[in-house]
Amino acid sequence: MATTIHQPVTHTSVARAEHKTPADYVWAIARISIGWVFLWAFLDKTFGFGFATPAAKAWINGGSPTTGFLKGTGEHALGGFFTGLAGQVWVDWLFMAGLAGVGLALVLGIGTRIAAGAGTAMLLLMWAAELPLTTNPFMDDHLIYAIVLIGLALTGAGTTLGLGNLPIVQRTAWLK
Repeated sequence: MATTIHQPVTHTSVARAEHKTPADYVWAIARISIGWVFLWAFLDKTFGFGFATPAAKAWINGGSPTTGFLKGTGEHALGGFFTGLAGQVWVDWLFMAGLAGVGLALVLGIGTRIAAGAGTAMLLLMWAAELPLTTNPFMDDHLIYAIVLIGLALTGAGTTLGLGNLPIVQRTAWLK
């Protein structure tokens, strides 16, 4: 009689790469979608495609990507703090680097954990700049996106429809 040895199935991303569930694909689509939201904001603010940023106010034409939003926070609870940051060169560069970095990482599925942390921080700051909210006591789309970003990091969403399964990513913790 033959004896079969059963190896325990682990839930590492390598094991998950072999068998993807429908939920893995839903998380992947959410990752790519939110990544595109960040990446598109970077592109539109940089080049002024006319969706949220007119060409005359584009970053490459001397516009400030943070002035419009942050100047509009003056009457909010933390408005004084955020209004003071509006248009500062270091804030513009940090904001744009965050949009581009988070967007690219999420779309590609590399560095998803870092991107989720940075994106969550950016979203929480934008949420705080709008307090108190006018349409809900505390919940808005910034918090919903932040919750989804945390879910992306916890589920290893970069391994489905992304480059998260590359051997270098699997061997390098900060690239996961």
